[in-house]
Amino acid sequence: MTENRFPRLNLPSIPLRLKDEEGIVKVFDPLRDKYVALTPEEFVRQHFTAWLRDSRHYPASLMANEIGIEVNGKRKRCDTVVFGNDGKPMVIVEYKAPDVTVNQAVFDQIVRYNMTLHADYLVVSNGINHYCCVMDYENGTYHFIPEIPDYLSLNSSK
Repeated sequence: MTENRFPRLNLPSIPLRLKDEEGIVKVFDPLRDKYVALTPEEFVRQHFTAWLRDSRHYPASLMANEIGIEVNGKRKRCDTVVFGNDGKPMVIVEYKAPDVTVNQAVFDQIVRYNMTLHADYLVVSNGINHYCCVMDYENGTYHFIPEIPDYLSLNSSK
């Protein structure tokens, strides 16, 4: 039972709590406080949320994984949502497996999710490439920024 089956990510390596449950490798997700199947996307999620917490100073208490929302009458799940101290979503993160190319369709997906959540920042990562954009609600568009802001910057930009 090893994570060597996944490619090296463009994120700091972290120790993962793994267990084998009836032949399925599971990883402990501290944000959900439970073990979940270790898929390639989950491998990215665990590394990315740890990076947000440890390097970008996002409080774990304000991050949540697999948030259920309704989009056009259908139930969907946001991979990670980061909330402000006021409880409003600030950042939505969408993960893809490392071998999945991040393209316009991925951004269209996260923009649809954001129609419900109204976050200011949208992030997409496949663990190798990370993209961040800021919503411009006044003009009904978004623009890319060169890096994912740390949590303090998110709060000071309001």
